[in-house]
Amino acid sequence: MTTTQDNVVHDRPPVAKTASVGLFVLFTVLAGTLGPMQSAVNGRLGADLGDGHLASIVSFGSGLLLMLVLILPRSSTRSAFLGLPGHLRRGTIPWPNFFAGLCGAVIVLSEGISVGALGVATFQTALISGMVISGVVCDRLAIGVQFKQALSVFRIVGAALAVVATVLVVSPNFETPHALALIALPFAGGLLAGWQPAGNSNIGKLAGSMLVSITWNFLIGFVFLTAAFIIRLGMGHASFALPDTWWMYLGGPLGLLSIALMAILVTRLGLLLLALASTAGQLVGSILIDSLIPGMGTVHVVTILGALVALSASAIAMIPSKQVRDEGGARQMTAHDGQEPISEEARP
Repeated sequence: MTTTQDNVVHDRPPVAKTASVGLFVLFTVLAGTLGPMQSAVNGRLGADLGDGHLASIVSFGSGLLLMLVLILPRSSTRSAFLGLPGHLRRGTIPWPNFFAGLCGAVIVLSEGISVGALGVATFQTALISGMVISGVVCDRLAIGVQFKQALSVFRIVGAALAVVATVLVVSPNFETPHALALIALPFAGGLLAGWQPAGNSNIGKLAGSMLVSITWNFLIGFVFLTAAFIIRLGMGHASFALPDTWWMYLGGPLGLLSIALMAILVTRLGLLLLALASTAGQLVGSILIDSLIPGMGTVHVVTILGALVALSASAIAMIPSKQVRDEGGARQMTAHDGQEPISEEARP
C-alpha cells in the first residue's frame, strides 16, 4: 500500500510539470499574436493617414509616452535614463549599442508602408525569414553573443528554408513589381533585427534597468523617424495629421505588452522553446487576421505553406551547435536549453 502511494506521489510532479509547460507554451503562442496585431494596427493607420512614415511616428510616439510615464516618476530610472547621453559622449560602451532602436524603427516603418498592400501574413513571414537568416549570421560572427556558433547543417538548412518561405509568400506577386519592392522592407527589417537585442541588453546593463533600455530604444526610433519626416515636410512631400480612431494609437502599447509577456514567459520556458512558440503565434495570428478581418490581406495556399516553412526554418535554425568558438578561437560547448555557453572543461 505504501509502495503504491509512493509511486503516485512520484508520478505527479512530471505530469504537473508537463501540463505547466504546455500551458505556458499556449500563453506564449497567444502572446506571439500581439506582433501581427501591432502590424495590423500600424498597417491600417498607414492606410488611414495615407502615409506609412507618419503612421510609424504615431506608433513609436505612443509607445514612448507610455514608457516615459513608467520610468520618469521613479528617481532611479529617471536618473539612469537622463544619464545615457553622457555615457554616449564618453564612449562607456561602443556607440552602436545606443542606436539599436533604429532596427525597430525600420520594422515599424515597413509596417505602416507595406502591410496594407501585402497583408499581415505575408509581412510577418518575410520578417521572420529575415530574422532567421540574421540570427544565423549574427551567431556565426558573434554579434550579440559571447561565442561564435559554427555554421552547422541545421543552421544552413534553416537559413535556406527561410529563403524558400520568402519566395513562397512572394510568388503571388511575381507580376507586381511594386509588391515585390514592398516585401523587401520587412525582409530587410528582419535582417537588421539580429543585433538589436544585443544593443538593448547592453544599454539595460549600463542603466541597470531594462525599462530604461526599452524607453531609450523608443526614443531613438522616434527621433530618427521624426527628423526624417520633418525633412519631408520641409520639401513639401508630406502633411501632418493624426488619426481620429482611438485604437489606431495602440501599435506602440501592443509592442510593449509583447515585450513584457516574453520577458515573463522566458523564465518558464527558456529561450529556444519561447522563440519557437512565439514564432508559431506570430504566423498563426497573422493568417487568422488576414482571414477574419475584411480588407487586411488575401491568404493564398502558398501563404499558408510559406508560413509553415518559415516556422520550420525557425525551429531548425534554433537547434544548438555542439561546439562554438570564442573570439580567441578556443573550443566551447553549448548548453542545449538556451542558457549561456559553458566551457568544455566545466562539463560534468
